[in-house]
Amino acid sequence: MSDATGPPEGFRTMDPLVEGTRLVFVRHGEAVCNKEGIVGGPLGCGGLTELGREQASALRDRLVFSGELAKATALYTSILPRAIETAQIIAPGLPTLTPVADCDLCELHPGDADGLTWPEVVERFGVVNWDENPDAPISPGGESWLAFYERVARTIDKLVQRHPDELVVIVAHGGVVEQAMKIVGGDAPERRLRLRTEHCSMTEIEFRKGRKRLLRYNDRAPLAKI
Repeated sequence: MSDATGPPEGFRTMDPLVEGTRLVFVRHGEAVCNKEGIVGGPLGCGGLTELGREQASALRDRLVFSGELAKATALYTSILPRAIETAQIIAPGLPTLTPVADCDLCELHPGDADGLTWPEVVERFGVVNWDENPDAPISPGGESWLAFYERVARTIDKLVQRHPDELVVIVAHGGVVEQAMKIVGGDAPERRLRLRTEHCSMTEIEFRKGRKRLLRYNDRAPLAKI
């Protein structure tokens, strides 16, 4: 049923057909830093684990089969190895696109905590409670929760303005997805949603005429059974 043949606006239970800019956020596959409990900035990332590569391969196979991102016009990644490697693996399921690495799509910048285990972070810098103080940096030289939100919000706005009415794929991080979900839900910048965004899941948001609409969240391809 098209919008033209559907009920008037006041009766509708579904929003109009998708016409605006669509950003599809793909969280990277499981990374070495995830598995080993290391703060995963540029120093600590370690790239994907074997499971992470399997997760990315499963998503690639789904995209090849479904063609659901065949109309993508741009591909962005963070500069961290786990995102770049994920993008390389899923590339056969996308049009031929040159990936653009953008540091503004990175996970929260960890500063001096980069490459440390979480117990080491606590021992050296203590524990930051972002529920009480969202302006506090994670460690010297690192970002606060609010600064992270502001960076992601600026970057999303930049991409929406750059790609009007296009489908854009962004391979990034769980924290980036959380900030994007706050933007689409109108949540306060300091709020912590505590989402569980799965590795290699897709989250899709439409931006149209100042409106934001969540089209899917945590949509992932299952691993093949052995």
